[in-house]
Amino acid sequence: MEPELAGSPFFCSWSGGKDSALAFHRAVRHGGVPGVMVTMMTETGLRSRSHGLRREVLARQAAAIGVPIRFVATTWDDYENKFCAEVRSVVAGGIGRGVFGDIDTESHREWELSVCARAGATAHLPLWQTERPTLMRELLDSGFQAAVVAVRDGLLPPEILGRVIDAEMLGLFTDAGVDIAGENGEYHTVVTGGPIFRTPLRLTFGETVLRDGVWFIDAEADVG
Repeated sequence: MEPELAGSPFFCSWSGGKDSALAFHRAVRHGGVPGVMVTMMTETGLRSRSHGLRREVLARQAAAIGVPIRFVATTWDDYENKFCAEVRSVVAGGIGRGVFGDIDTESHREWELSVCARAGATAHLPLWQTERPTLMRELLDSGFQAAVVAVRDGLLPPEILGRVIDAEMLGLFTDAGVDIAGENGEYHTVVTGGPIFRTPLRLTFGETVLRDGVWFIDAEADVG
């Protein structure tokens, strides 16, 4: 982590999954001060663009962590402009650092550095170039609970949807020959608990659907 993040407020590009949660956790451990989460949504604003999570699930995550969240509805074509505009608004509010959960996809890193620079912010990638076994061991050892909400068809079985990642599932990923951290989009998760949560989140998993070559499972936040 870049030392200049210490003592600085940051926004987190929040997917609701394990990588953004672990990046948030590392940023706080290195002295960053969480200010706001930013989540990009579909055109309707009802689900997240990246993981297909319901708005209310993301809102419950933010409440359980104790940090406000901003939702930005957008098309893929207008994604960059909308994200940049939101970052400018966050910067205007006094938050000049952005935290992202990418591991080693260079094109993602270049995009994040570029859009943050355009908006007057500095991008930080706390997970950058961390070895996969180290990253996943840290996730489990830190006490994060991350349930699988999407798997790419033909790479991983949809039967694992809704299951929390554990050592057994990491073995399944290895046996399937996929990136155990899912960096190439093999799977996505929703985080329901861990060291950044004040209280754990309770979810109910519903129907599954195949969309654009990816199996998704619907997740709802339990009431009460």
